[in-house]
Amino acid sequence: MIGRSRWVGYALLSPALLAVGFLIAYPLYLVVTTSFRLGKTLDVLRLSALPAGLGNYATVLASEATWHSVGVTLVYLVGTIAPAFAMGLSCALLLNRVFPGRRWLRSVILLPWAVPGVIVSVFLWLLDGSFGVVNAMLRQLAWLSTDLAWFANDHTALGAVIVATAWKAYPFFTLTLLAGLQAIPTTLYEAARVDGASAWQRFRFITWPGIRAPAALGAILNTLWALREFDIIYVTTGGGPDRATETLAVRNYQEAFAFFRMGTASALGVLTMVLAALLALVSMRTLRREYF
Repeated sequence: MIGRSRWVGYALLSPALLAVGFLIAYPLYLVVTTSFRLGKTLDVLRLSALPAGLGNYATVLASEATWHSVGVTLVYLVGTIAPAFAMGLSCALLLNRVFPGRRWLRSVILLPWAVPGVIVSVFLWLLDGSFGVVNAMLRQLAWLSTDLAWFANDHTALGAVIVATAWKAYPFFTLTLLAGLQAIPTTLYEAARVDGASAWQRFRFITWPGIRAPAALGAILNTLWALREFDIIYVTTGGGPDRATETLAVRNYQEAFAFFRMGTASALGVLTMVLAALLALVSMRTLRREYF
C-alpha cells in the first residue's frame, strides 16, 4: 500500500512537474546550448546549426565591458540592499508598535513592492534636472546652486538608480522583519525592563536574535532579485550615461537585442546564473543555521 500511494502521489505531481519542465527546464536548456554556438543571429533554429565551442565564453570573459558591468553590479547590489534593509528595519520597528492607523499604514508601506518596476520611473520626475522636486528642495536649503540632472550625469546616475531600487525593495524587508518581531514574546521585553536593560540592550539581546533569521532570508532574496533587476535601470537610464549604470542584466540585454550576439548574450546569462547559484549556495549555510 505504501508503494502504491507513493506512485499515486507522483501521478498527481506529474502535471506540475511537466509545467515546470516546460517553463523552466527547457528554456534553460536552450540558453545553455545557445551559449556554445558561435555565430550572430536571433534565429534560434539557425543558431543551433552553427558550430559549437567555448568561443563565446572566452569573448565574454576577455571583454572589458563584462568586468565593468560586474563592478557596477556589485556596487548596485551593496548600495541597494544596505539602505533597503535599514529602511525596512525602521519601518518594521515602527509598525510593531500600537498606534492609531497602524493597519492602514501597513498596507500603504507595501505599495512600492507591489507595483511594477516601470512605475518607479516616477523618480525621473522627482530627480529631473529642470523641474524635479529634489532639485527644488535642495535649492531652497542652499545645498545646490545649479540644476543637477541626476540620471543624465555619470557621477550621480548609479546613485539615483540605487535610490529608486531601494525604495521598491524596502517593503519586503519590512514585511519579513515585522513577522519576526511579532513572533518575539512580549514577556522578554517586560523582564528586560524590570532588570533595567536599556533600549539598545533590548534590541541587541532580544530583538536582533529574534529577527536575525528573517533578516538573512530577506537579504538573500533581495540580493538575488537585485542581481537580475532590469526594468528600473532600463526605464530610467538605459544603462547610461557612459555605461555608468550598465549592470550585468542590462549588458545581457544589449548583447542580445542591440548587437544581436545571441551566443555571447547566452554565455553572459549562464555566467550570471552561475554567480547567482554561488550566492545561493553560500547563503544556504546561513539559512540552515538560522532555520534548522
